[in-house]
Amino acid sequence: MVHSMTAFARQEHAADWGSLQLELRSVNQRYLEPHFRLPESLRDLEPTFREALRSRLARGKVECTLRFEAAGAAEGLAVNPARLAELASALSEVRQAVNDAAPPDALALLAYPGVLESSGPDPEAVKAAALTLFEAALDDLMTGRAREGEKLAALIRERLTAIDGQVAEVRQLMPQILERQRAQLLERLESVRAELDPQRLEAELALLAQKADVDEELDRLVTHVAEVERQLTQKGPVGRRLDFLMQELNREANTLSSKSVVASTTRCAVELKVLIEQMREQIQNIE
Repeated sequence: MVHSMTAFARQEHAADWGSLQLELRSVNQRYLEPHFRLPESLRDLEPTFREALRSRLARGKVECTLRFEAAGAAEGLAVNPARLAELASALSEVRQAVNDAAPPDALALLAYPGVLESSGPDPEAVKAAALTLFEAALDDLMTGRAREGEKLAALIRERLTAIDGQVAEVRQLMPQILERQRAQLLERLESVRAELDPQRLEAELALLAQKADVDEELDRLVTHVAEVERQLTQKGPVGRRLDFLMQELNREANTLSSKSVVASTTRCAVELKVLIEQMREQIQNIE
């Protein structure tokens, strides 16, 4: 199944301790290129997020934005009574041992490690919620990429059908093209009234017909079209293979154009190039 590299997903979570909002946005890129904007308190989740993206995506520039808003009651500070009692007991022992020891002020006591604590939410609970939120957003992103991929595949198949039509038209015109080419050459030779060697003339006509014969190019166009169709049904990333096939299709269209001897085949070659370029533009968004 074809997956686009372009998609967007958003998930939110609210709890007593606050709320989380997570956004995933992906666009086309040659390789997988993740970027993260995370709160400092949740920065250590980045390796886990990065590994999850690598396990499910192969290509694309992915921007992950996580926002955390703590509930109003969870933003204050609180004194740890047990820690403060331990500190007071230690200070009492110091004063007993050192009579002239100056007692610390309140700010100094609060600055002591462990005395003043944030009354914010449990960090582990927030991290667990963020991980769940990320997994849900990644599922949504994958669904969006698959949905967009189906649309791209449909557009490409329309162009493949049009290419088959152009190939069939050229095949139908080939007998007329070769006969017209032969007639034009004979008219030019007759106009100069040159003495012609019949065997040499036939050899030249055969060589010219061989140069103008595009059956091989048409066969390769059909083969490449079939391979593109096959790739559209494969599992996993196919964007790079499809891009290579567009180069091959374009090469055959150029050869067809260079061998053209009448306006009809030139027009078909131009139409083929237009169709191939339209497909190539769509394929740039395929993973």
